[in-house]
Amino acid sequence: MSRSAHPAGPRHADVLPEGHYSAPPADLNVLDPKVWAQTVSRDADGVATVGGMDVKSIAEQYGTPAYVLDEADFRARARAWRGAFGGDADVFYAGKAFLSRAVVRWLHEEGLNLDVCSGGELATALSAGMPAERIAFHGNNKSVEEIRRAIGEGVGRIVLDSFQEIVRVAHIARELGTRQRVQIRITVGVEAHTHEFIATAHEDQKFGIPLAGGQAAEAVRRALQLDSLELIGIHSHIGSQIFDMSGFEVAAHRVVGLLKDVRDEHGVELPEIDLGGGLGIAYTSDDDPREPHEIAKALTEIVTRECEAAKLRTPRISVEPGRAIVGPTAFTLYEVGTIKPLDGLRTYVSVDGGMSDNIRTALYDAEYSVALVSRTSDAEPMLARIVGKHCESGDIVVKDAFLPSDLAPGDLVAVPATGAYCRSMASNYNHVLRPPVIAVHDGEARVIVRRETEEDLLRLDVG
Repeated sequence: MSRSAHPAGPRHADVLPEGHYSAPPADLNVLDPKVWAQTVSRDADGVATVGGMDVKSIAEQYGTPAYVLDEADFRARARAWRGAFGGDADVFYAGKAFLSRAVVRWLHEEGLNLDVCSGGELATALSAGMPAERIAFHGNNKSVEEIRRAIGEGVGRIVLDSFQEIVRVAHIARELGTRQRVQIRITVGVEAHTHEFIATAHEDQKFGIPLAGGQAAEAVRRALQLDSLELIGIHSHIGSQIFDMSGFEVAAHRVVGLLKDVRDEHGVELPEIDLGGGLGIAYTSDDDPREPHEIAKALTEIVTRECEAAKLRTPRISVEPGRAIVGPTAFTLYEVGTIKPLDGLRTYVSVDGGMSDNIRTALYDAEYSVALVSRTSDAEPMLARIVGKHCESGDIVVKDAFLPSDLAPGDLVAVPATGAYCRSMASNYNHVLRPPVIAVHDGEARVIVRRETEEDLLRLDVG
């Protein structure tokens, strides 16, 4: 079928149904730098390129779907965060966003620390040469085996998430004959204006020890009494995909209030405060994230002001950007399969991936952008919904976006800002194989996480 032969769904904004979209952009061929990695552009033929390599070549060499990561962009963002806070603060990359051995090496080379939250993430970090003392270990239900390995390897800090964990970590540290550096994670009751499932600072959720009712103060009291623990500070994380700094201001005020109470009761000024991560990125042109230097300035001023008011020495600040570093650095490259116009509604565009490589739309109602990247087009815009190949009606990658109405099977489309959580949360639903991660730099591409194979699936099926 020719490109012009497809009947299309609605094309004009004045007849479009209600949905999750804005008016069509003036030019569908423009790749908004706000949502794409820094080296992404179009070549003279209109094909999108990243790191000096065009997406057609990437698709031909590595197949689709594929996560395509701009290594130069990743390193630049890591350096920006490190530079924004300088030597008086610690930047821990949140490994849960996306972790591989190549990423660990980049972080090490760029001077960042690493935050892990499982034994597998810890194993990846150690196998790639991240010094254990630069690793923080999170998690609300760390197993005895995970804690024992973390302490045995000498991780720099363990973030305690419950009263039971205080005892558990202290007991294992004593058995191993060491004094483990720890922080206590508290929930400060701040509404971070985010999705219910990624809001983490209100009391009614699984993370941390509530500040309310004196529970956090009691946790500090118990930790200070245990010789095998060295309590170095308080940890607070208020949510994810946050643009408004007011939540951090309230959180810092309450955390510093706890530090003041600790000083007054125990005569101890805890030396560190970790404000977590959760800073938002641009998934669409409507998003307006802050730059690292703006965030660093704001957080430093907030903590300094609160400590001066409480007559406390300003503690060393830690932050944990994950999404803010890796999220914008990658896009997911798909090949268009079937195209199904629904008269008066929208056109359903099926791609060769779906919820197995990006569950966030179904899970969090997340919004994404999409673009035709294998060519340019002067055709009218059509309202499209990008869906996957899975046997699930909720298998939606991009709920509503505009694409050229001459879109055809075999075209390549790309969804930007998929560096964070997409590969980390990928699954084998319908036994679909998880895509590779392709790092591109200076005109060369290399696989840093290979594509799964049918042999990989069958190897685990021992029945």
